[in-house]
Amino acid sequence: MKSDLFASENLAGPAAAPGMILQNAKSVKYTVNGEMLARQGSMVAFRGNLQFERKGQGIGGMLKRAVTGEGLALMSVRGQGEAWFAHQAGHCFIIEFEPGDALTVNGRNVLCFDPTLSYEIKMLKGAGMTGGGLFNSLFTGTGMLAVVCDGHPIIIPVTPQAPVYVDTDAVVGWSARLDTGLHRSQSVGSMIRGGSGEAVQLKLSGEGFVIVRPSELTESAAAH
Repeated sequence: MKSDLFASENLAGPAAAPGMILQNAKSVKYTVNGEMLARQGSMVAFRGNLQFERKGQGIGGMLKRAVTGEGLALMSVRGQGEAWFAHQAGHCFIIEFEPGDALTVNGRNVLCFDPTLSYEIKMLKGAGMTGGGLFNSLFTGTGMLAVVCDGHPIIIPVTPQAPVYVDTDAVVGWSARLDTGLHRSQSVGSMIRGGSGEAVQLKLSGEGFVIVRPSELTESAAAH
């Protein structure tokens, strides 16, 4: 059988060293030898001897989602084998943490990560168009984290002289050392979208960077 479908870039290769790699721009392959963690519902295929277990529904096992405040639950994957992860054909990126690194990530953008990474739930109250909280997870330690983003992300430097204001629906993550706050402003855009006319932005100040996706959260995306 012949087809461009079977091009080499589409074929899953043999098992590699333990850990994650990009299968392609929109999926991550994780070779498991022990344990790893992923968002529930993100696994699209696996092979080998793997067991899947929901993480506890307590705050320690949940990453929260912006706007709706719904929980983004995690699952652990244990054993020996390979698993593939993706979410709504979003673009995937792998971030490698070295000692001292710290990154705050919006829960809805987390795909999977090494168990050697630690995460702590943070919340900015009052963020989001519905007045709910903006829930994020602070990742520290050493290891790899895979994030997913609608479209190609925008990386904006933040300096003490030039704070950055980001739509709370569009923020993916930011340097953990940045100071955060909420900035409210009148916005024609928010009125067109049927809001109250008052928009809320996340204000980031200090030295670092912020990751932004080139789209706002839609109702259909919020439901997943």
